[in-house]
Amino acid sequence: MVEERLTNSLKVHRAALNLTQADLAEMIGTTRKSINAIEAGRMVPSTFLALKLARALNLQVESIFALSVV
Repeated sequence: MVEERLTNSLKVHRAALNLTQADLAEMIGTTRKSINAIEAGRMVPSTFLALKLARALNLQVESIFALSVV
């Protein structure tokens, strides 16, 4: 069986817009700690949170998150 994990490029997209983790967290109504955990791959965001992140960064969810084979 192939094992997959969720990867993300959130930090790259956030930095391209000169946003801090705190800035992005405030924009979507979460905490800086949650943004940090998502960027580090320690937390998988809910669908709701992933959609809010995509909207805040003006991107499609698939541009931020992807399934990768491990």
